[in-house]
Amino acid sequence: MNAETKISNELKGFYKLSQVQRIGFGSGDLAQNLIYQTVSMYLLIFYTNVFGISAAAAGVMFLVVRIVDVIWDPIVGAFVDKSNPKMGKYRSYLILGGVPLTGFAILCFWNGFSGSLLYAYITYVGLSMLYTLINVPYGALNASLTRDTDEITKLTAVRMFMANLGGLAVGYGVPIVVQHFSPDGKINSKESGEAWFITMTIYAVVGLAMLIFCYTQTRERVVMNEKETENVKVSDLWTEFKHNGPLRVLAFFFITAFAMMAIGNSAGSYYMIYNVQAPDMLPYFMALGSIPAFIFMPLVPAIKRAIGKKQMFYVFLTIAIAGMAMLYIISVVPALKTQIWLVLVAQFVKSTGVIVATGYMWALVPEVISYGEHATGKRISGIVNALTGIFYKAGMALGGIVPGLVLAYVGFDKDNTTVQSAFAEQGILWLVAIIPALLLIVAMFVISKYELEDDLIDKINLEIEARHKN
Repeated sequence: MNAETKISNELKGFYKLSQVQRIGFGSGDLAQNLIYQTVSMYLLIFYTNVFGISAAAAGVMFLVVRIVDVIWDPIVGAFVDKSNPKMGKYRSYLILGGVPLTGFAILCFWNGFSGSLLYAYITYVGLSMLYTLINVPYGALNASLTRDTDEITKLTAVRMFMANLGGLAVGYGVPIVVQHFSPDGKINSKESGEAWFITMTIYAVVGLAMLIFCYTQTRERVVMNEKETENVKVSDLWTEFKHNGPLRVLAFFFITAFAMMAIGNSAGSYYMIYNVQAPDMLPYFMALGSIPAFIFMPLVPAIKRAIGKKQMFYVFLTIAIAGMAMLYIISVVPALKTQIWLVLVAQFVKSTGVIVATGYMWALVPEVISYGEHATGKRISGIVNALTGIFYKAGMALGGIVPGLVLAYVGFDKDNTTVQSAFAEQGILWLVAIIPALLLIVAMFVISKYELEDDLIDKINLEIEARHKN
């Protein structure tokens, strides 16, 4: 590409980003994971063991929050598309939403009103609504930085690297910090309440600092003007879903992918404690759920250039299924079951496939936004990200329901902390390997229907920019 073409493309929206800008954008996902992953992994045990409400009441609350999300997400999507704050169309919410989100995250892990279901509802619903107020515009910000597909691939690779860094800091770090501040050295006792409050304060404040850094390093450059977005409304979400075929494909991929991750993650601790009988190795097993990101996500742009986008999905979804098959075989062969290193290798293989495939799917969101803009003339990034948010939360909700149903079916004994029946162990293995593998096969079929190859999306983006120029 000669210099003249390069300058021309820059003017047409195909902007190049520096590595600092990519890291700055990715720090926003790191920040959100410091809060969201802490809530996802540990809020339930805090509510039941520290705050003092029943598991059933907490379960109902989690369902209510997901219902609120379904209503709230499209409202936020339409609002951010229609609004044009002076601090930035999308990035302003990193600050405007980040400050109150920090406060609500800390309050969620404060047991000053111990046992109060009303307090728990107010703080958790507030936290979830404020998280959406950041997450939806943050997703839209991704599509506003550039139209260049190679740049979006690099941006997504850095973003997923940073997101998994946040996940690792939470999965491995939170229990250690809580134990450090807890007077009895435990994370699941009444006495650990203050330790949880201190820990969440640390993580939330660091998260806010990351959101501020993200704000300083990003700038919206591919957005519609006020006149073009003044008629955006919530019903555009369903109109967009109806007419945007690639968006429908991506939405159903999100459901299967997030259901798979939620089921596998929730079953991991049961698997290491009861099937492998090595609870002391649980932190390492869980850490391997994030570590492959630091090795393979930086290689994604090169891999995509070498084999193509869709083929990359096929390869890494197959790797994930192979890792799950390894876990299953190791678990049913007595001679292999005692070899912990084999379990860890299988977890690494599985996580490698899952991280790359599910990480790269975020790079497709700007593509379906451009596809919709090409067809309708509206670049409603907030609406599209609200819709993908609904579907990934639907997948997470499904992933939260299935493990409980399976464990109930196989007669899991919650009072036994060391051993389960052979049938219960089999049920845990279904959750770790069989059900996630089946969902990945469905995901592979779904992604096969995705038609936006790089040359087509580049053509679409060039045509859009040509329209604006005229």
